[in-house]
Amino acid sequence: MNVLSLFDGISCGQLALQRAGIKVDNYYASEIDKYAMKITKQRFPETIFLGDVRLLKKEMLPRIDLLIGGSPCQGFSNCGAGENFNDPRSKLFFDFLRLKREVSPKFFLLENVKMKKEWLEIINNFMGVNPLFINSSVMSAQNRQRYYWSNIYMKRPPADKSIFLTDIIDSGVVDKEKSYCITACEARGTNPQYYFSKRKRQLIFEQKEGRFLITEDHLEKVKNIWSLLGNDPETLQQERLGEKIKIEGISYRKLNPQECEKLQTLPLGYTEGISNSQRYKTIGNAWTVDVLAHIFSFLKEEK
Repeated sequence: MNVLSLFDGISCGQLALQRAGIKVDNYYASEIDKYAMKITKQRFPETIFLGDVRLLKKEMLPRIDLLIGGSPCQGFSNCGAGENFNDPRSKLFFDFLRLKREVSPKFFLLENVKMKKEWLEIINNFMGVNPLFINSSVMSAQNRQRYYWSNIYMKRPPADKSIFLTDIIDSGVVDKEKSYCITACEARGTNPQYYFSKRKRQLIFEQKEGRFLITEDHLEKVKNIWSLLGNDPETLQQERLGEKIKIEGISYRKLNPQECEKLQTLPLGYTEGISNSQRYKTIGNAWTVDVLAHIFSFLKEEK
């Protein structure tokens, strides 16, 4: 099977095909991020890199059996500015569409974020199929809601593996069963006030020396964390500072790169060899491997 992967990233598609037991003869990757490409070269040295998707033409390719890609989602994401196809990154969807028409693959798969209904319907019309909607939470410890447009017939939805955030963290306690969706911005970290109000960039709480500020509305959540630690929250010394409450004895941290790898069902250490900031970025832009592997497993029945 010849595979063409657009916006290949760290080649989660290649890893998913391997995990699904699909034999790949040639894997062609269109990618421009040098850090993502470094990871792919380390893990899959036989990968054939083709550069910028905008410059890719049919004449440069052999017969393609499977076309895959997760075009940049910033224009469609609820976390973005909502520019949809006006966002230059999300316009790259049309290069996926162009190459789908030019190479006429036997199978195709496009992934993108949960989006407004009107944008979804536009993509449905262009792709000619309605998408599968899968939350990575069924196969990982992360809530990651994604659409998958494909002509691969998935006979069964993925079974729930019952993997929870507590199963993948190295230390500490958490206030929820599943992590918030990790993104390319994960390296920035956050603070409890932002975390509880914005509901993003997962935090891990630990009992250490030090203190942080948190809004009064979120005190109950912090109390729950203290309860898990075996402390009586009612005995905590509290000092009101306007609308904020200072609570001593709790510290917090962001997910480390290894934990993010586990959230994406990547092999532990898969992204080693680049800086931590680039690891967070490439992992946040990646696919959840086991979700793709489940979809690809049905290719065996399609041949």
